[in-house]
Amino acid sequence: MTDGAETGDCADARSAGAPLVSPDEWPERTSEERTAVVVRLCVVAAAIALLAADPVLAGGRLGAATALVAAGLVYALVLGACALACRRVPVPPALLTGVDGLLALCACGLTGGVDSLMIAALPLVVIAASLRTGPVVGRLAAAAVGVGFTVSALLGSDPAVSIARRLLTGLWWTGFLVATAVLVGVLVRLLERQLRATAVSRARADTEHERYLSERALRDRLVSEGQARLDGARVVLHEFRTPVASLTALSSDLAAERLSPEARRTATRLLADHAVHLHDMLDGLADLAVSDGSPLGRVRPRRVVLAELAAGVLDAAAVAEHRRRAVVDPPEAAVRCDPQRLRRLLTNLAENAARHSGDEPVELDLRHVDGVLVADVRDRGPGLPDGQQGVVTAKGVALGERRGTAGLGLWIAEALATAMDGELSLLPRDGGGLTARLQLPLPPG
Repeated sequence: MTDGAETGDCADARSAGAPLVSPDEWPERTSEERTAVVVRLCVVAAAIALLAADPVLAGGRLGAATALVAAGLVYALVLGACALACRRVPVPPALLTGVDGLLALCACGLTGGVDSLMIAALPLVVIAASLRTGPVVGRLAAAAVGVGFTVSALLGSDPAVSIARRLLTGLWWTGFLVATAVLVGVLVRLLERQLRATAVSRARADTEHERYLSERALRDRLVSEGQARLDGARVVLHEFRTPVASLTALSSDLAAERLSPEARRTATRLLADHAVHLHDMLDGLADLAVSDGSPLGRVRPRRVVLAELAAGVLDAAAVAEHRRRAVVDPPEAAVRCDPQRLRRLLTNLAENAARHSGDEPVELDLRHVDGVLVADVRDRGPGLPDGQQGVVTAKGVALGERRGTAGLGLWIAEALATAMDGELSLLPRDGGGLTARLQLPLPPG
């Protein structure tokens, strides 16, 4: 008789409170234990069949042989019940294998010694011992089983069998069992070597896969950074266009002395505003050169008077006095934010409104309520077709008469709003036109 792998514990109503076996390990352990149960029961059944078919095999010791087989049957049934109930047998596996061997040797001694058919169970015991205890202990166990069989052959063989034959048979089976243990050890080593090779191959494959993923992530990051820097350059070029054009026109008018004193004062103020704006944009370009490639530059919060911001935005967007309407609520409101980003955003929206309004006025409303700045830029242009509100804020998209241009204005406005944790919405206006609404949460202070 032999024993299989040690049974695992499982969660079951019959074993409440017992340690649990991992769900991944249980099917394999259950299969091994049930196989051992079947083998053990088959050996006992074979012994019962032998005694029932030919009681003479007991050699006058039928009672002892029957008692031994009955004990083996009870032993096998108890272990089988434990396996079916998913309980751990409270006996070391090696000890179970030893009990199997002892029962097999006793069966050999009680059923004819050298002529016993129960000798066939001994290799099973040796194989189980070799698998459980390792090659060295397995060979020692095989030698011990061989010696035990020799003793059984000397004590349990028919008196007509010579002592020499009993010893020779014992030595033969001892050598055979030791050879079996050696062969099992060799096969186990080969299997372990193959498993190690498989593990190494799998580890190498996993390493190569991780390296590939890392390289792909690095490549994607480099491409993304390169695209971000390209976008930054395009933003800077786009944003420089308006103040440079205004500076050119104002400086030409001032140089030609075509302006009235009031207009000269306005032009001088605009020149100063544009100079500050260009300075901030150059700072953003410097940030772009040393940062992670953000096309929007670094945040520089300052105090901003909303009335001055509204006038500066409409001036920068080149909206004529008779075509503008600015409302600030409350009139003396001031907020703390990044004026350069906010001015760039509102200027883009005002330019877009002026471009599409024709002779109709451009309206700019700034409201500061409960820590939120709400800016509405309204026009009387053609508006947007249904479904296009989200499309026109994509990079490189231009609709209507500006189709085919770079299409960066509203994309820049959307990017600036997102960078400031704000929300930009394009809404249809009653009576025709479009309302571009910015909702910008502001820090206290």
